[in-house]
Amino acid sequence: MPNTPALVNEGMSAICKNKNITDQELNTIKTIFDSFGKSEIVEEYLIDAVIGVSGSAPAYVFMFIEAMADGAVAAGMPRYQAYKFASQAVMGSAKMVLESGKHPGELKDMVCSPGGTTIEAVKTLEAEGLRNSVIKGIEACIAKSKEMNQ
Repeated sequence: MPNTPALVNEGMSAICKNKNITDQELNTIKTIFDSFGKSEIVEEYLIDAVIGVSGSAPAYVFMFIEAMADGAVAAGMPRYQAYKFASQAVMGSAKMVLESGKHPGELKDMVCSPGGTTIEAVKTLEAEGLRNSVIKGIEACIAKSKEMNQ
C-alpha cells in the first residue's frame, strides 16, 4: 500500500507477507516498492494503523503546510514563498527525524530557546490541542479503515 508521495519517489509503502510468498519474492516486491520511495514489511493486523499514519497522512501534512503558509501570508509574505518555506521546513524536519536517530521531542527541544519565539509557538500549539487533534484524527482514520474492511 503506497501513499501519494510515491508520485515524487518519496512514498512510504507497507508490505504484508503471507504464507504463499517466498522470501525471494518478498525481496523482489520490496525492491519494486523501494524504487518509488521507502517500504517496510509489517504484519497484516497493522494495516489499519499504516493507513492512519502513512496512507492518509499526506493530507494531514498538506493541511499543516497550508496552515503554516496562511500564518506567513497573514504577516505579509507572498503565498508562493510561504508555501516554499513551510514545505522545506517540513521536508527538512522529517529528514532530521529519519537520519539523526533522535526522538522528535529532542529535536523539537533543540529549536526551543528559553524564553524564545519557538517555545512561545509550541506553548500556543499545545494549548490549542495540536497533538490531541492529530491523534484523534489518526484514530478516526484507523476506525474508518477497520469499518470499511468488515
